[in-house]
Amino acid sequence: MSSSESTRLTGVGMTSERTRRRMIERLQSRGIEDEEVLQVMASVPRHIFVDEALSHRVYDDVSLPIGYGQTLSNSYTVARMTSLLRAYAPERGLGRVLEIGTGSGYQTSVLAHLARELYTVERIGPLQEKARVRCRLLRLTGIRFHLSDGHWGWPEHGPYDAILCAAAPEQVPPALLEQLVPDGGVLVLPIGDQSQQQLVRVSRFGDEIEQEVVDEALFVPLVAGNAEGAQTRDDGLPGVMEPFQQRRKDRL
Repeated sequence: MSSSESTRLTGVGMTSERTRRRMIERLQSRGIEDEEVLQVMASVPRHIFVDEALSHRVYDDVSLPIGYGQTLSNSYTVARMTSLLRAYAPERGLGRVLEIGTGSGYQTSVLAHLARELYTVERIGPLQEKARVRCRLLRLTGIRFHLSDGHWGWPEHGPYDAILCAAAPEQVPPALLEQLVPDGGVLVLPIGDQSQQQLVRVSRFGDEIEQEVVDEALFVPLVAGNAEGAQTRDDGLPGVMEPFQQRRKDRL
């Protein structure tokens, strides 16, 4: 690693380790209690996941543009969603995890420290390539990248213990439910349109689905197809909703 790369990872001024610590203190004040998540977010240099011109704002609790109409989620959202994944099965930890929406690669990097295996899907090729480079710079291993429509998931490597979706479909994609392990697999995602969204945690127990609303949300939409012009396949998504009986436990 060159000295310039080392300096960029360490950060100076508004991107320094001290600034990162203030971010962690702010997350704790907002109710994030998962120590492992906090430790990981304190160690991952969030400022390398945006253009340098925006790096002075990256440790504030704001979302920032990363190009192609996409954003880097604010730090609270990353911590909240990751904690929701981990809270469901703390004794076994995160095993095989699927991320929908690689984006900048920041959430990917956080999950890579916590999951045994990580698979991540992105529909925009240039974003995926930048995320690969950043993860390589951080010397993260065990991440597999896939360029595809997130609605499909990545069935070849399922089932997954946990799935995190960083974009909002109007309803839960059936393929993602099918790709959860049937003995307590958990999916965390926003649901809704651009006027109203909710962050939900969906759990699968055999053919039964429990859906819990945990917060309000505001994400970019989960768009079909990919930016290179591939179309959504016309044979439909694998799996159907009929076998599942949904029980909602709405908690705003």
